[in-house]
Amino acid sequence: MAHAHPSGDTQFSELGLAPALLAVIDRLEFTVPTPIQTKAIPIAVTGKDIIGIAQTGTGKTLAFVLPLLQQASRTKKRGLVILPTRELALQVDETFRKVGHSFGLRTALVIGGDSMSRQREALARNPHVIIGTPGRMIDHLQQGTLRLHGVGMLVLDEADRMLDMGFAPQITRILQHVPKERQTMLFSATMPPAIVTIAARHMKMPVRVEVARSGTVAERVEQEFFVVPKQQKNRLLDKLLSEYAGAVLVFSRTKHGAKKIARAVRSMGHSVAELHSNLSLPKRRKSLEGFKGGTYRVLVATDIAARGIDVTDIELVVNYDVPEDPEWYVHRVGRTGRAGKIGHAVSFVTPDQRGKLRDIERLIRVSLSVSPLPELPPERVSMPQSSPFEHSRSQVSHQHPRPRSHDRRRHPPRFRSGGHDHSRRQKHIHQDG
Repeated sequence: MAHAHPSGDTQFSELGLAPALLAVIDRLEFTVPTPIQTKAIPIAVTGKDIIGIAQTGTGKTLAFVLPLLQQASRTKKRGLVILPTRELALQVDETFRKVGHSFGLRTALVIGGDSMSRQREALARNPHVIIGTPGRMIDHLQQGTLRLHGVGMLVLDEADRMLDMGFAPQITRILQHVPKERQTMLFSATMPPAIVTIAARHMKMPVRVEVARSGTVAERVEQEFFVVPKQQKNRLLDKLLSEYAGAVLVFSRTKHGAKKIARAVRSMGHSVAELHSNLSLPKRRKSLEGFKGGTYRVLVATDIAARGIDVTDIELVVNYDVPEDPEWYVHRVGRTGRAGKIGHAVSFVTPDQRGKLRDIERLIRVSLSVSPLPELPPERVSMPQSSPFEHSRSQVSHQHPRPRSHDRRRHPPRFRSGGHDHSRRQKHIHQDG
């Protein structure tokens, strides 16, 4: 497997992109390419197979969208993009449409929970790019409504996540329908052995580009940990929501938990929506779009959203429940600190979960300290039973946040993580409550 070498500061105009694409990039105000874009695009536009390893939030989508569009215009071949979740597929489709709109680009979005007949119509219109999830693609292949013989560029995005979700057999079946003579681009946050196997079996001498090692937390995310009894989590969340002014993403371990947390947040006076697999696709779309647009200040989600939300201005991620797998900690906190902004991540660790904290430490190779619990507000008693999709008392726009009642930036958390060496930090664990 060949390796690409890092390059210095670069402009989009230096990446080998066609003038028409550069004009679109300029119009969309994409200014400086991210490291993964700088490394991947010049290789991908030549038609070579590529493996891109980059943490979440680093601009991977544009790193394959731009080369795929350029190759499609040159070769007149079709592009195929396979992703693990509906949310990711929707966002990738949105990016393709945004960039390809002026070229008359036709896309077909093939995901579960959406109308099969509408998808059949989109596929019949001879799209330039097909974007979808493995299960629904198999459905269309079985019905004969999806034909992949014209595919010249294949993208496997979030490949490690697809394998984690058990999609390996479906991916293998789909690849049997794709011509062997093609360009394959594989993007992943991590590089487990199963990815190496896929590369060996389905790629031709791929060039590997990597911008962050596995387990790297986004450089501009400040992390803070509290050991807090389960019954006090809502009170701590209440305090955080009063201290941070911007958009907040709260992670719950379960769908049932997400509903309960959303109900509690609503009782605190904040506009809130839920995102989990119990919701229909239209409701999930409404939650995500409402959160992106500022209709909802808080989004309570299960791990379905850890690698499926592309919102650049999330100020705070709260791990209300510590994830079972430490890898998911990295993906969750990667939802903040995007597009060069400072982000904040706060995690609630119950007294019996200190082992999970150690697992996260081992993965991210940083010694973590736990902050003492602040003085907490009293428990809220009243809980309005309004729908998660109704307007609530606090309509806070992401673009116009209300003033902070207490500016946390003047009192930074005791632990900050970034691209610096924290190896000499001491571990501090405080017994709380």
